[in-house]
Amino acid sequence: MTERRVVITGQGAFNALGNSARETMDAMREGRSGIGPLAFEDVERLSIRIGGQVNGYEPQDHFSRQQLTLFDRFTQFALLSAREAIEEAGLGFEGELAERSGVVLGTSGGGLGTQDENYRLVYQEGKNRVHPFVVPRLMNNAAASHISMEHNLQGPSFTVSTACSSSNHAMGQAWSLIRSGQADVVITGGSESMLCFGGIKAWEGLRVMSKDGCRPFSKTRNGMVQGEGAAMFVFEDLEHAKARGAVILAEVKGFAMTSDASDIVMPNRQGAVRAMRGALRCAGMAPEEIGYINAHGTGTTANDKTECAAVREAFGSHADTLMISSTKSMHGHLIGGTGAVELLACTMALRDGVIAPTINYEEPDPDCDLDIVPNVAREQAVKAVMTNAFAFGGLNAVLVLSRFS
Repeated sequence: MTERRVVITGQGAFNALGNSARETMDAMREGRSGIGPLAFEDVERLSIRIGGQVNGYEPQDHFSRQQLTLFDRFTQFALLSAREAIEEAGLGFEGELAERSGVVLGTSGGGLGTQDENYRLVYQEGKNRVHPFVVPRLMNNAAASHISMEHNLQGPSFTVSTACSSSNHAMGQAWSLIRSGQADVVITGGSESMLCFGGIKAWEGLRVMSKDGCRPFSKTRNGMVQGEGAAMFVFEDLEHAKARGAVILAEVKGFAMTSDASDIVMPNRQGAVRAMRGALRCAGMAPEEIGYINAHGTGTTANDKTECAAVREAFGSHADTLMISSTKSMHGHLIGGTGAVELLACTMALRDGVIAPTINYEEPDPDCDLDIVPNVAREQAVKAVMTNAFAFGGLNAVLVLSRFS
């Protein structure tokens, strides 16, 4: 069977930058930060009190009381993003299409908010009972399952959990399912909501968090900042999309994944290099064809330095003319959901010719001497882009997209 081409026909988002894909991309275009003071129970007990939190969100405006007994916050964000993506794609799922459509979602913490709330009830307040739906709320596959049920998606549906690479791994699996003919349409992306006392307290222990802001690639960087939210996409077989007259946002050209097999938290340059080269090889592209990379760019010293060195090795002399930026500087690190939100910067680059900036850039770092599009977005047309995700555990996932033609 001939390998099929995979295109994106819809996208949706709900995160600290906006309540839709367009709002999120507009914020990226403007270089606007969604990071601010955190607001939740016991935040005063934390030393880290900033994050990319979704503010002004009222769940009851979007879901019934009965639904909310089943939906953790990460599930809510995923459902809202999927609704937008499917509506933009103009799809309805019935008959054979329903059977050949699925969901592949990335998340790391799953229903961590539900866990945190119920641990508090049991251990701090001494309650002896929890709600009967705690398990259905907290399980990592909850969001994928609810999306499949809401939209009648009867094909392959599952969740991928690979820490910070979860979304990229999920989207890569969605691409593979369509490319190999196992599905015609897959709703894919990621969602995360770890901004709660237990979630932040655990990360404080790693000593990789910043107290004052996310400054990727800047010499003054001092750590990552967490965010929350989701982004979802409709991946579709090209011939299926053309037959129904769909508007095509971009084409997913290649995907690769590698394992560092070296350290549980420290990144390895060679693992990243192999992932980027593998994605280029899969896409059938030369390094010179990539105009922009959405970097993993967490704002930690080790990650930023290692990624820049890996880009130089993978791209050679082209690294000097390649644009690279980290939108985590604006929306924070959504851990398992971050790659999905970052993919919006890639579709914006391909569709609108706008390169999202790395904001909060203060001082050049000789170890990060690439064109990191500092502070202000750049208008420049590109034909192909790459997006990187390098996770704790040494798990790397890289996607290559191009303008559809």
